[in-house]
Amino acid sequence: MMFVDLRRLIEEKIGEYKEKYRFKLSDIEVKNVNGYIEHTNLKATTTDDEIKKLCEEAKVYNFRGVCVNPSFVSLVKEELEETDVKVVTVVGFPLGATSTKSKAYEAKVAVEDGADEIDMVLHIGRLKSGDYDYVYEDIKKVVETCKKPVKVIIETCYLTDEEKIAACVISKEAGAAFVKTSTGFGSGGAKAEDVNLMRWVVGDLGVKASGGVKTFEDAVKMIRAGANSIGTSSGVSIVGK
Repeated sequence: MMFVDLRRLIEEKIGEYKEKYRFKLSDIEVKNVNGYIEHTNLKATTTDDEIKKLCEEAKVYNFRGVCVNPSFVSLVKEELEETDVKVVTVVGFPLGATSTKSKAYEAKVAVEDGADEIDMVLHIGRLKSGDYDYVYEDIKKVVETCKKPVKVIIETCYLTDEEKIAACVISKEAGAAFVKTSTGFGSGGAKAEDVNLMRWVVGDLGVKASGGVKTFEDAVKMIRAGANSIGTSSGVSIVGK
């Protein structure tokens, strides 16, 4: 692999953060919340009928995507055929602690089954240990294997601001298309402050706000903080007012 001095890049960004970063919501007019929403059901008890309903709602409301566990990808692909709604699935979910080989293989199978995008969970423990090379290779392997846009779930609720910056820098260097706040299964979900910080770090990459986004007002705040995708199981109630 090409040598990447991750520690230097991270330290530089943290230094810049301490000197220059300020939280700021944009005042953009948000007209089409529907187009940001990835309609999500990742519950252990989810049935085929619930997945079909999820897809039908996504078609009715013209959501950005449908996000499901890997075993439902082929069903979702079939249900969304001839639509522009993206098929999104999760890898290494929800802990991020499976092996790199497992994540890469899971992503490969998901793409073969019809996934358009992969939301992979970063190895949180390795990040907190300062093992940046491992985290980089973990992400890069999934990106190279699936050849589809990869969103890296950094699980912000467990990280300091400095660790969030490190996760975003590594994700960007490893070729991720997005960074994502949360699995929805951790101790906390998306916060506008985290979305704004992530947007500042990754620049033009995508930022997905996920976890606890339940109202129209929540969604607009995340978009104004810098999100260009929103993962939520409350999509219908958010846009149905």
